[in-house]
Amino acid sequence: MLLAFAVAFLLAWPAASIAADQPDPAYLADLIRRAADARLADQRYWHLLLHYRKNLWGGYTSEADDPGFFLAPEGKTNPQAELNATLAKFFSADPVGRSKQPAQCAFIARYTWLKEQLGWDERRLPPIPCERFHNWYAELNPQSITLIFPSAYMNNPSSMFGHTLIRVDQKGQTEQTRILAYTINYAADVPENEGVSFAIKGVFGGYKGYFSTIPYYLKVQEYRDIENRDIWEYRLNLSEEQIRRLLMHAWELGNAYFDYFFFKENCSYHLLSLIEVANPDWHLTDHFLFWTVPADTVRLLTQQPGLVGDIVYRPSRSTQIKRKRERLSDEERERLLAITSDVEAVKSSAFQGLPIERQAFVLDLASDYMRYRSVSDEGRASEYKEKNRAILAARSERRVRSEDFKILPFTDPPEQGHRTSRAGVGFGWRNDELFEELNLRAGYHDLLDPERGYQRDAQIELLGAALRHYERSGQVRLERFTAANILSLSPMDTLFKSPSWKINVGMQSIHHNDCRYCSAGIANGGIGAAVEAHLIGREVFFAFVEIESAYSGAYNEHYRVGGGGTLGVTAALTERWKLLLSTTYLKFPLGERTDDWRVSFGQRYTIQRNFALRAEFNHRDHHDNEVLFLVHAYF
Repeated sequence: MLLAFAVAFLLAWPAASIAADQPDPAYLADLIRRAADARLADQRYWHLLLHYRKNLWGGYTSEADDPGFFLAPEGKTNPQAELNATLAKFFSADPVGRSKQPAQCAFIARYTWLKEQLGWDERRLPPIPCERFHNWYAELNPQSITLIFPSAYMNNPSSMFGHTLIRVDQKGQTEQTRILAYTINYAADVPENEGVSFAIKGVFGGYKGYFSTIPYYLKVQEYRDIENRDIWEYRLNLSEEQIRRLLMHAWELGNAYFDYFFFKENCSYHLLSLIEVANPDWHLTDHFLFWTVPADTVRLLTQQPGLVGDIVYRPSRSTQIKRKRERLSDEERERLLAITSDVEAVKSSAFQGLPIERQAFVLDLASDYMRYRSVSDEGRASEYKEKNRAILAARSERRVRSEDFKILPFTDPPEQGHRTSRAGVGFGWRNDELFEELNLRAGYHDLLDPERGYQRDAQIELLGAALRHYERSGQVRLERFTAANILSLSPMDTLFKSPSWKINVGMQSIHHNDCRYCSAGIANGGIGAAVEAHLIGREVFFAFVEIESAYSGAYNEHYRVGGGGTLGVTAALTERWKLLLSTTYLKFPLGERTDDWRVSFGQRYTIQRNFALRAEFNHRDHHDNEVLFLVHAYF
């Protein structure tokens, strides 16, 4: 028995020594040869694991930017060299990458796939125990994968288009315990107090993006409770093997960072690349060449046959409050307002006179509002928490069960919205001259676009341009260019008092002085307020105080700077038909001293989700009038 043990130890010792120190040169050469014969470095799965993309003029470059993600010096651009170096590192127990693990463990998806393809002899290439990975995987205890879409958040440039992340649902999980699951999130590492540089760096890849594993309840608290964003959850129908491949690669990405670009290589883009590893037959990232909008990625996933299963909606706290408030009578609304102002109002005869079930409902709603304010107004958080304790004490005295209440969203799921790029063709008259127009917009949505699937009362237009041909003069010109035109209307009421704001930067044609059509660079911004009404359909009345600067050769001083205000209303008459009317007066005391009165009226009729008709009238600068008819297609 002792002799047999000694023989076994001596046989095992050389292999263990090789794994710890250096590869078996002959066996490594054999594996590299077999991998080359099988052209493994050219296979799509290898390219997915290393995030290789074809270069315009041939060759490959990985989108990963962390040197520690590559095991060959030229691994970022050479798939074959990276594969050879990876095989060599598998013989070593030396730590690699930011995670400081042996290559077999740090890059376990590579290891698993190459082992499947080459079927190597474990006596000559011994496996190394990967306890950290197996403990992590066991803690996740995965049963399914869910894509999470928090809706747009207008007060953060990186979240204006929404966000996506992945939740790993555990075995035995229920709807009540699902919030305790873990998420896989990709986000930029942004230092505090970046200011204006935040947007500039975000656009041009000035931040590093990392994958992280975070409990879902923390993300729900951030998105739903703090930022008041509705959340949509899409369960993906992945097999057990597909889930394992996805999570193994997610583990590998702990060794990588990517340069973060708001418009292209963002949260949604890299989550799609992770999902592609689960099933290489899906070519998801190939659909996004220039920009990646989260809503578009959700729409793409729902279009994959059989991929998306159940869809669950988690309303934000503000949505919950607004929907519950709709169930109140006028009298109950007065009592709610009184209690939120002074908790002692629960003792009033007017409140005590309500049926006990309605008292409980009003107190539940008042508590929801106090929790909302304690987060949204941090300076008075302690005051609101104290009020909430008093409200909860009063609620505990009403020994009736809270009413089951299903919260319906104000907007439809994002996949039901129009596509985010837009092209238009049309004709019109400007100052009695006929013209034809062709326009194109990279993204994303304006106030007159079909509303379904988009945040209400919000506008984000980026990189739009219009070409016109004027019949009388025969002139073809760039009529307007939009760098960014962003507007957020936040209807105020007795409970919610967020301001509205807007900013517009671009170029437009003006008719001014002796210049019939001249280009003018424009920068405009304003702060204001909005209120909601239901006179015909749904109307939002708004007012802005604003400033504007413009530069053009048509101005006597070549520029003008001033300010003024805008009044307007949007009216959704039906789901298909919407109107927008506004009037603006601006006074320019700097540069060319002039004033400008503008009137704009537009209406849109939706033919189908990605096809709409639009008619507009615009009056500018006292004597410049225009009528325009357009057909818009979204793609």
